[in-house]
Amino acid sequence: MASGVFLLFLLLSSSGSAPPPPPPRVSFLLNSADRPLVHFTAPGIYNTTTLLLSTDASTLYVGAKNAILSLNVSQHDIISLKNKVEWSPSPREINDCENKGKDPTVDCPNFVRVLQPLNSTHLYACGSHAYSPQDAYIEVDGLSLVKQRSGVKVRCPFNPFQRNTALSISGELFTATMSDFRGVRPTISRHFSKDGRPDVSQDSSVSLLEEPVFVGSALDSSERKLYFFFSEVGKEFSYTNELRVARVAQVCKDDVGGLRTLQKKWTSFAKASLLCQPPRQLPYSVLQDVFTLPPPEGSTASDTLFYGIFSSQWSSGSDSAVCVFRLQDVRSVFSGGYRSFDSQTHSWSPLQGKHTYLGQCGLEEFADPDLAQVKKSFLTSSAVQPVGNVPVLVSMGQSYSRVAAMTTQAVSGKQYTVLFLLTESGFLHKVVLSDRGPRLIEEIQVFAQVQQVKSIVLSSSKGVLYVGTCSGVTAVPVAHCASYRTCSQCVLARDPLCGWSRTKKICSRPSSGTSNMSQDVESGNVGRECQGQTGAAPRPGQDFLLRQRQNRKHDPSFTLH
Repeated sequence: MASGVFLLFLLLSSSGSAPPPPPPRVSFLLNSADRPLVHFTAPGIYNTTTLLLSTDASTLYVGAKNAILSLNVSQHDIISLKNKVEWSPSPREINDCENKGKDPTVDCPNFVRVLQPLNSTHLYACGSHAYSPQDAYIEVDGLSLVKQRSGVKVRCPFNPFQRNTALSISGELFTATMSDFRGVRPTISRHFSKDGRPDVSQDSSVSLLEEPVFVGSALDSSERKLYFFFSEVGKEFSYTNELRVARVAQVCKDDVGGLRTLQKKWTSFAKASLLCQPPRQLPYSVLQDVFTLPPPEGSTASDTLFYGIFSSQWSSGSDSAVCVFRLQDVRSVFSGGYRSFDSQTHSWSPLQGKHTYLGQCGLEEFADPDLAQVKKSFLTSSAVQPVGNVPVLVSMGQSYSRVAAMTTQAVSGKQYTVLFLLTESGFLHKVVLSDRGPRLIEEIQVFAQVQQVKSIVLSSSKGVLYVGTCSGVTAVPVAHCASYRTCSQCVLARDPLCGWSRTKKICSRPSSGTSNMSQDVESGNVGRECQGQTGAAPRPGQDFLLRQRQNRKHDPSFTLH
């Protein structure tokens, strides 16, 4: 079987694909005057990589190395420090960490890995704390640490560099993390349970998860379910033990476990594969990040979209793909057929007969035989297919690590999706998904050195993307239309967030009720849109800004399949 897979890989690798479009039209190096960014750094502040934006988008809470910060982001041109609380391991705890074989300066500080709101007055935080996780309650007013506890083993990882995800809902905390010192025991759990319910975690008597790397989570409020996104080893493929598979797992928010079987364990746990595969190619099977885009106003929750970044286990290069999944399709897969695991043969097979209760909520009083079936039948038969059944974007030569997405209305009234993709080399790519395919409008350098740990938070209402890096926080406006100084430049940008005002003679953000603006997202027709407007168009074959890419490998080409 393994040789057949290798042959398939050779065949698919040699198959043709659509030629890539040109690289980004404009590129801005770090601190370019034409694409101003707002930075926050402070002496002694490092690893500012866990970000939480307040409901009113005026305060950015930051989990850092040995500290938690609150930053004032109410102004568009400055980020200032409001408060800081120190949260460091003691010298004795650092020494104990070192005695366990860890580097005292790299592994043993307290890296804050979970930062979530508990209520209107307090935040919850969990840190790696010298490889012995601790959690704390943080009072928002004044940012003071009011309660600290040790021995927390299932809310954030021991290893500060392992991925994890957490979500707070009405004061209850849902986490997916590695729960042991070695970092090999994954668990999805509910904490601070309300209404008399017990805390619930996953059943450890069976292998529900196989070496997972968690990347995100989301709430389906209308069905009271949560979804956790990750990659893991696909044990259902008998011909290899190392095939990585992208997954989504579900649990019911109010699950309480069974009466005898699965006591205080999820009875609703199920997982499904996420398929992201270009035509005639092997799947992009390693999920790097996921972003939840709420449905447009007036639409139902089932139209919620999940934008995922995928990499290829089969490629030796830095290729990435973006696939989009609709919530309704995720729901349908979990409502369909399941596979059953045979502990004797260690193999998966389609489950025969009707078992409509699998993957459903409210199983706390079901009979033991039914819950025994739940324990071994938690993998769906079908994979979740992406919208359109193909990736919306395939990037050759770029390794994307984080994604955010927003929708905006163009001057024509048409809705467009704008993606913000963070590369491993420190650039943010802004991509518009149009009828003619994805278009890379611009790339912006947001940090200078390659970094492993980073995060992004998008405020669509403010029009700002916050990037947390090892050295500080950077605010990136989603558009800087003033960079386009003529009508030709503005229209050629084909950016739905920018249009040329015929009356003011400037390129600016369209607003509701805007009239007499020139914009053409699909074609960039300067002759039609800029007729009668002054200003010299760019010389043929030359963009108005030079792409400065000296001394770095760069090939940001991508295709729509």
